[in-house]
Amino acid sequence: MPRINRLPDIVANKISAGEVVQRPASVVKELLENAVDAGATRITVSVKEAGKQLVQVIDNGEGMDEEDAARCVERFATSKISSAEELDALGTLGFRGEALASISAVSHFEIRTRRGSDSVGIQLRYEGGEPVEKGMAACDPGTMVSVRNLFYNVPARRKFLKTNATEFKHIFESVKTQVLAYPEIQWQMFNDEQELFDFKSTDIFERINFFFGEDFAESLIEVHEDNDFLSLHGYVGKPTMQKRQKSEQFIYVNRRVIQNRMLSQALQQAYGELLIERHSPFALLFLRLDTQQIDVNVHPSKLEVKFEDERSVRTMFYTIIKKAVRSQDFSPDVGGASFQEGNQDFSRRRSEVNEARLEYHKIPSAASTTGALYNEYRDGDRYEKSPGKTIVSEQKDMFAQEEMFAAERDHFVEPQRELRRSDFVQASEGIVDEDLQGEQVPDPKIWQLHNKYIVCQIKTGLMVIDQHVAHERVLYERAVDIMDNNVPNSQQLLFPQKVDLKSWEFEVFEEICGDLERLGFNLSTLGTRTVMIEGVPQDVRSGSEADILQDMIQEYQHNAEKLKLEKRENLAKSYSCRNAIMTGQKLSIDDMRSLIDRLFATKMPYVCPHGRPVIIRISLGQLDRMFGRK
Repeated sequence: MPRINRLPDIVANKISAGEVVQRPASVVKELLENAVDAGATRITVSVKEAGKQLVQVIDNGEGMDEEDAARCVERFATSKISSAEELDALGTLGFRGEALASISAVSHFEIRTRRGSDSVGIQLRYEGGEPVEKGMAACDPGTMVSVRNLFYNVPARRKFLKTNATEFKHIFESVKTQVLAYPEIQWQMFNDEQELFDFKSTDIFERINFFFGEDFAESLIEVHEDNDFLSLHGYVGKPTMQKRQKSEQFIYVNRRVIQNRMLSQALQQAYGELLIERHSPFALLFLRLDTQQIDVNVHPSKLEVKFEDERSVRTMFYTIIKKAVRSQDFSPDVGGASFQEGNQDFSRRRSEVNEARLEYHKIPSAASTTGALYNEYRDGDRYEKSPGKTIVSEQKDMFAQEEMFAAERDHFVEPQRELRRSDFVQASEGIVDEDLQGEQVPDPKIWQLHNKYIVCQIKTGLMVIDQHVAHERVLYERAVDIMDNNVPNSQQLLFPQKVDLKSWEFEVFEEICGDLERLGFNLSTLGTRTVMIEGVPQDVRSGSEADILQDMIQEYQHNAEKLKLEKRENLAKSYSCRNAIMTGQKLSIDDMRSLIDRLFATKMPYVCPHGRPVIIRISLGQLDRMFGRK
């Protein structure tokens, strides 16, 4: 007697439901995909008791005739493909023909459908996968699928469903992913007979603002690229919009929402040090590829895909995102603040501003470019040298145009004037006093605060720059460019310096000596732990050569242990951190201007290599709110 038997279809369908239908949200996803594939221009979703009592999807798509309506609930019955070869060119969301069979096997299932050319529709009802009713029905063109009492005949599965709040959250997220992917479709949703939304417009920003908050879309950065290999468009968020979870990252491949670790990591790396550790940026991105370049048949829920040329997809994806992100103004805005008095009458009069602190906006102002911020600084920095004569707008030089920023970043340019740390040791009192002696006193609109911060007037308010981390950013990017491009950067010392290293320091030195030479250090060894410094990079101030080398070795070792950085990046960070101008050093007006100009010529002027902010902006509107003017 044979011990291996073929399972009855009803049992096989219940088993399949365990993979395809994990919770009510799985039902919603499958039904929505069918509605989209049917060419619907309007889709309505209704749920009751978080989908446990009812999930209903109504669309105005093509509809079905009687034969197709009866066959659509059979296992492996589909109109999407007819041969294995068509799996390589899928243009639809669904294709397997398992979903409706699996859903009907674990619910009370009803379908009503009518084609536009038919005068009457078809109604079919199933209980636990078995047909119980078939007949004609009056209905609008399209299809209505109702799924009631999900898992009623699989009590173990129903028992393990979460609370209504949790299950509804999954349903809402599933609907949201489709609403954002298909702005050309009108979407409506009800929960326990209460309307949640009704999108009739095709404006994607309206939907983004509804799901993520008022004016959210205004702060997004647009991504757009088309080439012969792929197309990528959509939106990413400013670093201030980052979250601990990746639940606000929506990546679509050919308008199919996917989960892909490679693309998520590429997105994360494109932001680099702009992100707080373990935080992720917002993303709504649509990647389009030739269907033969991807395999979507690798996951029961079709949430994962495989790329034929994964390396090229990742490289292009990363490069496009990085290009879009790195051209933006990411200086944080300081939020409004007020004083909260003990006097209740005063508090009532100032009830609209009730926080006695400064804070960063979670949703910053509209996205703008680095070039725009630099122009604001240049406009705000103009001053009159004599009555009726102004330093004019001809100062819109290479920093003013975004294209010139890109050219500066893509090619290493030897600066006309090096920012050397020794330049900042000289005090600027003499310069300022000499300026003040003239009859016409210039107003440079740039100041140094406590020998620590640079305060600049800009067109829309003011900008505050941390001088140490600003110089650190300049030195870091210069060091990376020099090492990557083998640019000569060494100046010979008149008297070589001898440095005796500890044993562990000498081991680190031997590991990085090749890159130290690329950076501009001219070094030789004597004995087992002695290093002779014969030349140093141009940024190293005279007399500090030995200290800088030892400090760099210590910083490099610390970064290697704590941050696990790549060797060359670690060295650039160590060099910039130890060689930058320090807090407490007085700068002249020319020094401050030179530092700002070179800062805005970097690829990312808003954060130092370790992620600390370099620039903070305060607008006139925010100042007005602080002083109760608004």
